Amino acid sequence: MPVRPVYGMLLAVALSACGTLPNMTRIEPSDGPPRQAVDLSRIPDAVPRVEPFSKYGNPDSYLIGYQRYYVLSDNAGYVERGVASWYGTKFHGKRTSSGEPYDMYAMTAAHKTLPLPTYARITNLRNGRTVVVKINDRGPFKDNRLIDLSYAAATRLGITAEGTGLVEVRALDPRHPEPVRNPGPVTAAAPAGNPSLYLQIGAFSSAENAERLRTRLGNVAQGNVRIVRAEIDRRTVYRVRIGPIAGVDEADRMSRELALLGLEDSRIVID
Repeated sequence: MPVRPVYGMLLAVALSACGTLPNMTRIEPSDGPPRQAVDLSRIPDAVPRVEPFSKYGNPDSYLIGYQRYYVLSDNAGYVERGVASWYGTKFHGKRTSSGEPYDMYAMTAAHKTLPLPTYARITNLRNGRTVVVKINDRGPFKDNRLIDLSYAAATRLGITAEGTGLVEVRALDPRHPEPVRNPGPVTAAAPAGNPSLYLQIGAFSSAENAERLRTRLGNVAQGNVRIVRAEIDRRTVYRVRIGPIAGVDEADRMSRELALLGLEDSRIVID
């Protein structure tokens, strides 16, 4: 679940997911959904519109714990797959990184590096549900998380019960709007997909280096290690991956084990 980041050094133990820009770290109650059931089925998607980037929420870079994040100068062509988490009552009404108050009943989200605001279509890769959100916050700062969704967006996508979901994040251009969609019932879903989840441990220009890492990982991953060859900008890259992995919790556990071996840069990828 999320926390609020500050620009500058924070205690690593205080960081778990989403963030605004307070000037101090506070101990707060745990996060979760509202106490009373709320009908979110008719909350509309965010409507992309042309607006200036937030001066407050878009520094060139910022530091969380020992990790520095570099904010993208624009969002043109951004598409990425990864793990979505969500945040709710703990931060409802509090200031986001863009300066807007967080509304857990609005279609919003947090991202570490996309410029604020960015409008994006989020697709649940397992059930096909989609929403359009306004990214107006920073986070999540837990390892292996790509985006933090508002409670409303997460509910519409069907990930609140499990806590996480496998999603695609696709930035939208407000100058070329998509057709307006009426939200359907929360229970509605497209035919389920079956995306595969992997941990990528490294990427090398040398096949020999990739093979050495695969051999090193043999015992940890019980032989479930593969090398994926890819062409990027006319260069061959060898990606070392463990998987497929059963779920996000298992990937998190494996990431912690790899970190103890000095392999701290693993990340979740989805095919």
